[in-house]
Amino acid sequence: MVLEVRLYATLRRYAPSSPNGVIMVDIPEGMTVLDLVKKIEIDPTEIHLIMINGIGCELEKLLTNGDRVALFPPVGGG
Repeated sequence: MVLEVRLYATLRRYAPSSPNGVIMVDIPEGMTVLDLVKKIEIDPTEIHLIMINGIGCELEKLLTNGDRVALFPPVGGG
């Protein structure tokens, strides 16, 4: 299965080959968002918000072919 993964803000450093933070990831069936995060070597504690196809979800969500996964870190500011 192939997924489009969009990494936002500080998470973009996990996709150095993609300046816009968009990468395509090939995964086997039956994987969850947590499995995907581990595959692309992101510490799950760095993720605050997960969206799949524009809908918020949790790390336990099963992925399907063609999903668009967006990962956001906690927002900081002052």
